[in-house]
Amino acid sequence: MPAGAALPDLTGLGEGFHAFWRERHLCTLTTVRPDGTPHVVPVGVTLDTEAAVARVITSRESHKARLVAAAGPSGVAVAVCQVDGRRWSTLEGRAVIRDSPEEVADAERRYALRYKPPRENPRRVVIEIRVTRVLGNV
Repeated sequence: MPAGAALPDLTGLGEGFHAFWRERHLCTLTTVRPDGTPHVVPVGVTLDTEAAVARVITSRESHKARLVAAAGPSGVAVAVCQVDGRRWSTLEGRAVIRDSPEEVADAERRYALRYKPPRENPRRVVIEIRVTRVLGNV
């Protein structure tokens, strides 16, 4: 997304969209390896529709976190997707790693609201995704 470009307005996507992203569903996160092949893993995702930001908590040493971190501060293109029968939604965007105690605690709180309290992990980081595109049928 070009610098200064507006993020999509997720607040106007309707109650079906918002409800779907509040329901407990496992998702997938797709990143791209240096050789160009996709790396797809199951994750829990939280979505802040007001800020157009999705978050994934993970260990700093995980392959997904290392792929995102390698991109540096400008981030890397990723997608998160969830499916429930015929209902599905994909969020595309640019991901960066956030690791301040405040950002991790906020992401853990959001995760606990959608899923359950996460296990203790002092090596936890947040994959923060600035949503640039929404696909789906919810």
